[in-house]
Amino acid sequence: MNKIALIVGARPNFMKIAPIERECQHRGIQTILIHTGQHYDYNMSEIFFKDLNIREPDIHLNVGSDSHAKQTAKIMIEFEKVCIDENPSLVLVVGDVNSTIACTIVAKKMNIPVAHVEAGLRSGDRSMPEEINRILTDSISDLLLTPSIDGNENLLSEGIPSDRIHFVGNIMIDSLYDAIERCNGIKSDLSLPDKYGLLTLHRPSNVDDKSKLTEIIQTIIEISNHIKIFFPIHPRTKNKLIEFGLMSTLKSSDDIILTEPLGYLDFIQAMSSSSLILTDSGGLQEETTALGIPCLTIRENTERPITILEGTNTLVGTSKSKILEEFYTLKSKDFSSNGKKPKFWDGRTSSRIIDVVEGYLND
Repeated sequence: MNKIALIVGARPNFMKIAPIERECQHRGIQTILIHTGQHYDYNMSEIFFKDLNIREPDIHLNVGSDSHAKQTAKIMIEFEKVCIDENPSLVLVVGDVNSTIACTIVAKKMNIPVAHVEAGLRSGDRSMPEEINRILTDSISDLLLTPSIDGNENLLSEGIPSDRIHFVGNIMIDSLYDAIERCNGIKSDLSLPDKYGLLTLHRPSNVDDKSKLTEIIQTIIEISNHIKIFFPIHPRTKNKLIEFGLMSTLKSSDDIILTEPLGYLDFIQAMSSSSLILTDSGGLQEETTALGIPCLTIRENTERPITILEGTNTLVGTSKSKILEEFYTLKSKDFSSNGKKPKFWDGRTSSRIIDVVEGYLND
């Protein structure tokens, strides 16, 4: 009987693995859910797994935070033990964290096939650790499962054989639609206004630089004069806001609603009811495109260009002038968007993924 090892390394990975794990259960496929513990787990409690509609991991590697090299090495050492004990038929990895590349290397050296979900995404910025993880993982994986057609094009241009590439759609949208369906009928305790923008910031390139973070916060304050801003603060960002003396500035504004990080279902409710998203997240660019909500991405590049070409996303960089220019353009349109949903962003990606995996294993 086939046994698939499902790898998660950080909180967002659970959102990608959850629908795949449910599809495996539905088809009677045995899985081992392995959490490397790459990121510390705030709010990683019973309610977290209930919100995501996924069981708790079977195995915790508990590697914790460290430098990229040490963390990757620890994951490899611990995951090799799991592979020896469990002998999986295939290892399935998602995204672009250190756990993704670490488990891929271990599996391939043990002659265990690897499937990479979200393959082919490229930002073109090799200073980003995630970009290195994407490129390396794709170069040695057996099955490259892409979320959008530009992923196929990227892989082909890098010399990847076409028979390893499979366009399956966006797995994040499966989790999104599942969460929205479960949110129906659940009253939110967030007490948000009728019209608001949702802000998330966590990327080190934005929050670790005092001058850049200061300019972003000044920009958000000006935007809040036109639309209230709801800001669930990531722990890393909160620490930097305090360190740089910016937290008091935020708290002094009546038009910025600050809160601790939200559970998954609460966050989905807040996002789906918002008029506008301001973010440096990758996943939110996709989710807002699926929901038709305008998104201003506070980054200089994105590995998800389909959200700009077809969706509701606009890349605005980090300068105050550019962010405000795009904000006022959206405001003049009453925050409406002409974006469309890309092909296969339909909530059925997990089924297509397992079709490919089963076909490969049974060949």
